[in-house]
Amino acid sequence: PSWGPHRLALLVPFRERFEELLAFVPYMHRFLSKKRIRHRIFILNQVDHFRFNRASLINVGFLESGNDTDYIAMHDVDLLPLNEQLDYSFPEAGPFHVASPELHPLYHYKTYVGGILLLTKQHYEMCNGMSNRFWGWGREDDEFYRRIKGAGLQVRRPSGITTGYETFQHLHDPAWRKRDQKRIAAQKQEQFKVDREGGLNNVRYRIESRTALSVAGAPCTVLNILLDCDTSETPWCTFG
Repeated sequence: PSWGPHRLALLVPFRERFEELLAFVPYMHRFLSKKRIRHRIFILNQVDHFRFNRASLINVGFLESGNDTDYIAMHDVDLLPLNEQLDYSFPEAGPFHVASPELHPLYHYKTYVGGILLLTKQHYEMCNGMSNRFWGWGREDDEFYRRIKGAGLQVRRPSGITTGYETFQHLHDPAWRKRDQKRIAAQKQEQFKVDREGGLNNVRYRIESRTALSVAGAPCTVLNILLDCDTSETPWCTFG
């Protein structure tokens, strides 16, 4: 295969998982280079004191990824593709869900679009990115699935992959690192709503620093990101 004209921005929401990062960056650089996918890896490191917000970090990564990339991968740091047949090429026909429910080791419901999802930048803008209202772990990708549908886009998934649930390596150890799954007050109802107002257009953040790193010879860019939260809008963004 040729290297082709397209370049992927690999957007990796991140907080405090350095042992996973040390494995992820060199592995993905080798994997994508072998497939001749031009790419840049962005580690979206949330350094504020609010709860983790994966969706907002992806919005920031999209806005900061530069004009030399024309499509993105929303990519969990704890999920490594093991099968070289997996397609990371330019998803011209619509969002391409690499970590499909038939292959992901944990999540098997049919509307699942988390883990690893590829979109052209144009398609991501058509969705107005992701909702910024999801603080804590989970549900933001379910809301994004509705945005994809609302934009008239169709999610495509891998075919002909015979490795089943052995297609990915999942690095996360839940016994050692608990996820922030707390739901407080109105957040319990909020998590099932569609956010029709917010997204790329109103993500509030500041880049504290931008650092080019090499991890075992693999290049990446670390963005230290300070998100902002309106506690009158989403009081569940704090740990209080």
